[in-house]
Amino acid sequence: MGMSVNMQVNLGGLVMANPVTDASGTFAAGREYADFADVSRMGAITTKGVSLNGWEGNAAPRIAETPSGMLNSIGLQNPGVAHLCEVDLPWIKSIGVPAIVNVSGHSLEEYVAVVEALEADGQADAYEINISCPNVDAGGLTFGTHVPSVEAVVGACRAATKRPMIVKLTPNVTDITEIARAAEASGADALSMINTLLGMAIDVRTRKPVLSRVVGGLSGPAVKPVALRMVWQCHNAVSIPILGMGGIMTGEDAIEFMLAGATAIAVGTANFVNPTAVTDVLDGMIAYCEQNGVEDVNELVGGLQC
Repeated sequence: MGMSVNMQVNLGGLVMANPVTDASGTFAAGREYADFADVSRMGAITTKGVSLNGWEGNAAPRIAETPSGMLNSIGLQNPGVAHLCEVDLPWIKSIGVPAIVNVSGHSLEEYVAVVEALEADGQADAYEINISCPNVDAGGLTFGTHVPSVEAVVGACRAATKRPMIVKLTPNVTDITEIARAAEASGADALSMINTLLGMAIDVRTRKPVLSRVVGGLSGPAVKPVALRMVWQCHNAVSIPILGMGGIMTGEDAIEFMLAGATAIAVGTANFVNPTAVTDVLDGMIAYCEQNGVEDVNELVGGLQC
């Protein structure tokens, strides 16, 4: 019988039985994976991005495999917040796991409207504010690349809720710590990082882009070194906890993120190649702790020895 390891963590006010959730957009709302993995073992389920009304997403082709990763330009396709509240959140609640809702918007007003709708519904346990969306009012500039727009969105959402609010950062910036500090100062309870890196793929036979929108978001093991570096930088720049992600395939990958400064971790692209990835990662983390005499997983957070 192995030693008993305390796996409970507190992510900005959201108490999770263990540090493992999924990365938004890779797991739907969990139901689709329930035939393969015991999703009730997860620390939380993070929903796909939700907008006020349904979004159709981008035209196909919108997924491309790349060396050690994948590109996607799905475009946050979703049926809207009312559907989430009616269909998906009750299912998550039924399995007894906290629900983190990823909130998306094309305008400041839409972010706030989604949060207000979720507040009125009352089933969400925390919000992941996806500031990697294009701001239609600013000519498509991504909200999360510009400090004033980060402050505006995070501040407006903060005013609409007292629930734990996790702000998801885009890595497509010059200095991610500047964005992290702006999110913290504007009321974020935690940071979620990283979102996908901008990339593209080309078909040399047709001499055309593989994706219909030319560029897409790169995820998977290829981005892990960048993600680790950014988590480490932000852990040293802010005092709020971090939900780390970017190429986590195994329990040891997850431990690396915790040593870099993450309090909890999210499994993303791994779900597409291994439908039991979330529980495999959790089991790997527990095994690491048992093998290395770690009685409380929180001991690992920021434990990198430089």
